[in-house]
Amino acid sequence: MPSLFRRKPTDLVEDSVTTVTTDEESARARRGYTPAKGRETPKRPVAGRRPAGPAKPLSKEEARERRRQLRTESAAEFRREGGPRDRGPERLLARNVVDSRRTVGTWFFGGALIVLLGSNQAMPPVVRLLSNILWGALALGVLIDSVLISRKIKKLVRERFPKTDQRLGSLYLYAIMRSITFRRMRAPEPRVNIGDPV
Repeated sequence: MPSLFRRKPTDLVEDSVTTVTTDEESARARRGYTPAKGRETPKRPVAGRRPAGPAKPLSKEEARERRRQLRTESAAEFRREGGPRDRGPERLLARNVVDSRRTVGTWFFGGALIVLLGSNQAMPPVVRLLSNILWGALALGVLIDSVLISRKIKKLVRERFPKTDQRLGSLYLYAIMRSITFRRMRAPEPRVNIGDPV
């Protein structure tokens, strides 16, 4: 005797098959629904990943030597290329303007040391007076030199880069700070010689 509560196999197949409307499909797509593919998701490609570290850990001496080497390479690159604040054609022009001339600013720190020693209370009054005069002459020379450098930079930037978005005030300050640095200590290193046309 057949069971009263048993369903026919054809009814089961009809119940399991439901039609999916396009609205339901778009809703699933918006929710990020991904149907099962029946296989494992492939691994990400190895290309573009960071290279794996050395298999054997470095000893303390090797790690110290590696850090020293990286610091040396970084300093050499900074000396050649400079940092983010040195990028751009306007900055290169300002550097070339400063590097192509002798500046009073290169004598500023040496003169400041002499003034510091000469203005000591143990020095005779004549030495103190001369050191104060030297200090005033250096300050006046740096001021005049800074004005001349700024005027030249302003003229050249307006000629060569009329549509620049660089602020001239920041270019002036950049060039003045470079002008009071010893030539051998300037970074990036000078690309023009003294007297070269800019």
